[in-house]
Amino acid sequence: MVDPGDGRSYRRGVGMVVLNAAGEVSMCQRADASAGWQMPQGGIEDGERPETAALRELKEEIGTDAVAILAQTEEWLQYELPAALQGKACGGRYIGQRQKWLLMRFLGCDAEILRAPQTPEFRAWKWVPVEQVPDVVVDFKQTIYRAIVAEFRALIGKS
Repeated sequence: MVDPGDGRSYRRGVGMVVLNAAGEVSMCQRADASAGWQMPQGGIEDGERPETAALRELKEEIGTDAVAILAQTEEWLQYELPAALQGKACGGRYIGQRQKWLLMRFLGCDAEILRAPQTPEFRAWKWVPVEQVPDVVVDFKQTIYRAIVAEFRALIGKS
């Protein structure tokens, strides 16, 4: 938990930019929301490294961790949940998330994605061109997704 000093707290987490061979990004649609897509993300457990958390979360959320880690954001990025979600998400304990994002190359086959996730967090998934990623997410995540795409953009074309 990260406290910005005003009594509010951000959940420490990771996010995963999973690329296919064409450089498209895996986007998932949450099972509990009809609108908006997101990249897989999740919490970091006490004493866990971001890389370890990212692989664990991928396995739990999309059913596979068949990836190679290519890069990690230099800084922690954060976003705040809309006021209506602050009392609901994660039991109402956090106002948002502070995350490290990892760029990954998917090494498996598409049939593995969402085949047998440990937690049914997502109902659908698709590959999206990197330029479209900020446009398909919920409004409150667009700014952080633009920052993620900008930081990894040069590497996406080379991976």
